[in-house]
Amino acid sequence: MAFKFEKLQVWQKALDLTEKVDYITRTFPGTELYVLTTQMKRAADSIALNIAEGSTGQSNAEFRKFLGYAVRSAVETVGCVFIAKKRNLIDEIIFADLYNELSSLVKGVQALRNALDNHSAS
Repeated sequence: MAFKFEKLQVWQKALDLTEKVDYITRTFPGTELYVLTTQMKRAADSIALNIAEGSTGQSNAEFRKFLGYAVRSAVETVGCVFIAKKRNLIDEIIFADLYNELSSLVKGVQALRNALDNHSAS
């Protein structure tokens, strides 16, 4: 593994999430293509991308900032999941699966941020 982020469990989970969101949004109607479909995919992709970008060897403070962006993107994805459910584009099972996966991912990113805080405090 050439890049630091590749070893991070939260990045691997975020990458898995992008694949899942891409698969699910393929079932959305064409009327959502330039609306919810692209928004949801961009938000989910942004989680993994921010984790990767923030890990580029910058300071811990810089990495924490990008992890914050990753959390915001995850919360945006949660919002998209609610909209998809409200529009009957996904069922309750898919909603619960995505919601739980995003909740777990946010907790993981926040734990990594806290570990960076504790590392810089020592």
